[in-house]
Amino acid sequence: MVDAERDFAGLPAEPIRVPAVLEAPVADEPAAVTDEPLTGTAAFDASGGQVDMPSWEELVREHGDRVYRLAYRLSGNAHDAEDLTQETFIRVFRSLSNYQAGTFEGWLHRITTNLFLDMVRRRNRIRMEALPDDYERVPSEGPGPEQVFHDARLDADLQSALDSLAPEFRAAVVLCDIEGLSYEEIGATLGVKLGTVRSRIHRGRQAIREYLADGGSPGSVADRRAVKVG
Repeated sequence: MVDAERDFAGLPAEPIRVPAVLEAPVADEPAAVTDEPLTGTAAFDASGGQVDMPSWEELVREHGDRVYRLAYRLSGNAHDAEDLTQETFIRVFRSLSNYQAGTFEGWLHRITTNLFLDMVRRRNRIRMEALPDDYERVPSEGPGPEQVFHDARLDADLQSALDSLAPEFRAAVVLCDIEGLSYEEIGATLGVKLGTVRSRIHRGRQAIREYLADGGSPGSVADRRAVKVG
């Protein structure tokens, strides 16, 4: 899925390696008289994408950790998070020439979240086409998701509760309660009205509380996934 995207000019041949730790800070120095010039995506964003186009390495170095954490919290597992991170940066790099002035991080949120929702819809469509008519959903008995980066870790019960939500509810709750986006920003990211954002967050939080109160019973998970998304 991702490998097929790497053949256009400008992309490296190797997959993204999301940095596990940030670079060590530079030792304290006396404050400069003049402000430091903006670099990387900060300069690119300030100019509305007209100058200082970031390189692939700059994009990954400055935003790789944040994109991975969001992808992990949405998908709940390291493999999908890595794929989503790779796809996000491929999409960003190919779209830089069309970038409109705004917040670069908001753009990354929107791309990552929409790629996640597309992935879920595609998998659900394939799965349902292959299922017999008398199929009954059986909850997975496999282990929980690997905790690769400590910043991506959530309490195991909370991550399971998030995983039990319908994808649209999960995205709204993650963007609001973990990523700290406003309702307006979430609406722009998901392409839905403000009332829909409020409804999804309210119902998602309620489902999480019920899940945790029930101890994550399989029946409650299936019931909540069957709830119509609004």
